[in-house]
Amino acid sequence: MTPSSWPLLPALALAAAAVVLVTSGCAAWRIGQAAELARRSEPLQQTPASATLRLLVVGDSTAVGTGASAPQASLAGLLARDHPRLRIDNRARDGATFADVVGQLAGSERYDLVLVQAGGNDVIRLRDFAAVGADIERVTTLARARSERVLLMPAGNVGNAPFFFAPVSWWMTARARTLHGLVRASAERHGAVYVNLFKDKADDPFVTRPGLHAVDGLHPSDAGYRLWFDELMAQAALAPVLAPAR
Repeated sequence: MTPSSWPLLPALALAAAAVVLVTSGCAAWRIGQAAELARRSEPLQQTPASATLRLLVVGDSTAVGTGASAPQASLAGLLARDHPRLRIDNRARDGATFADVVGQLAGSERYDLVLVQAGGNDVIRLRDFAAVGADIERVTTLARARSERVLLMPAGNVGNAPFFFAPVSWWMTARARTLHGLVRASAERHGAVYVNLFKDKADDPFVTRPGLHAVDGLHPSDAGYRLWFDELMAQAALAPVLAPAR
């Protein structure tokens, strides 16, 4: 979920994205910080010799762990810390949309779990929701072909991030709400697990608790990823599933 990929957008979408930045009052240093965090980020991989379970991680910068102080502090890193016998193949890339995740799911190898963390770029880059909905369906279908247990975990309410100011933040919230609705519906159709990180502003810990955002005001910090880890474990009831890998 990083502005570094915006030059790839069509002209109209790029112009709209520029309007978002200007009207939101987003300072140039925040954009620079986001780019620097993305440059330093690295998706965590874990290949224990005695692996008992296999996890495939796909998605955007939130799956890479951008904003964390080290890969070990990312969501994948926290899973690895508590489950040393869990093999983790992480194909996530900064800037990825759901359309890009389709390619990350190429192959036929089976996994015990597939974790999909995507959606923020689809919201911020103003992608048409008809196309996004079709991409989500493709991703969920391909993920289910890789595993019987698929976890769909889009980023939370992007509009609540300090990166954006009103009234653009309200627009981002509306788009994030729509995105989460599409992901929830796809999960229900395909028997996947939807992990809900979307919160209204008054109830969002990323608003009410300081320190959950990284310096760019967009990505989670170490503390933010720990909160997401707790939500994932609780909402997906993963403790007994991952117990063999502890």
